[in-house]
Amino acid sequence: MKKSADVKLFNGISYGLITIIALLCLIPFALVVMGSITDEKEIIANGFSLFPQSFSLEAYRTALKEPVAILRAYGVTISLTTIGTALGLFTVAMTAYVLQRKDFRWRNKFSFFFYFTTLFSGGLVPWYILMVRYLDLKDSYLSLLLPPMLSVFNIILMKSYLGGIPKALTEAAKIDGAGDFEIFWKIILPLSKPALATVGLFIAIGYWNDWYNSMLFINNENLYSLQYYLYKIVNNVEAYKTVLSQTGGSVGSAINMPSESLKMALTVIVTGPIILVYPFIQKYFVSGITIGAVKE
Repeated sequence: MKKSADVKLFNGISYGLITIIALLCLIPFALVVMGSITDEKEIIANGFSLFPQSFSLEAYRTALKEPVAILRAYGVTISLTTIGTALGLFTVAMTAYVLQRKDFRWRNKFSFFFYFTTLFSGGLVPWYILMVRYLDLKDSYLSLLLPPMLSVFNIILMKSYLGGIPKALTEAAKIDGAGDFEIFWKIILPLSKPALATVGLFIAIGYWNDWYNSMLFINNENLYSLQYYLYKIVNNVEAYKTVLSQTGGSVGSAINMPSESLKMALTVIVTGPIILVYPFIQKYFVSGITIGAVKE
């Protein structure tokens, strides 16, 4: 079908604007990549630039100075992200499925209980005492796995999506003799791929970016997450530069130590795997992010 001139003009303007916006979104990441390979002296003198004059890999040498430790931190974070996302998705989906069922007598009371926790919390100190003293999770892998697993926001998001699945499907399955868990596993979950992909991405990013729980509960270096390990590298470099400046050490040594470029290099190291994974779930994420946008 031949397109009219106004349609062609509209498409040209739309594609042009999308291209410009996409390039603008790439500029910050390109600036981070170029900053990670820029010499520290140039960053201090001229700031960050997309076209630096002098290049240096000293930031990556500093970040990867102990490859065994960083690989171990990668292993901890990857295992947390994989196991936590799988368990979190299953828990969130099952909770949301129960809360959206009208035949569940206490669904309103439980829904209020979950919602109440988004408004009020016990605070950091009671939570820390609970985790360390009563649950005995100090220096434990579970202290990193359990806290990010369940989010009320994800439950509400999943509940909204599951509410749109026709009740006739579950009723027909019950007539055929299927139990509640069989209905959930064989009917509800396969029909919830967009929502699962969206919530799964949120959970995975939460695990991947988590450093706070490591700071609170972990003293064992073998259990450091990637984010916390890189956070300690930056702090150690900053502390060393401060010591040099206060004790009259070599100014040149302090300047040459990468701190700003190191931050950019660590950003590249951390965001790389997420960028590689995102394209594979993008189509589901785009569908799932529109949950609740249209009401019938």
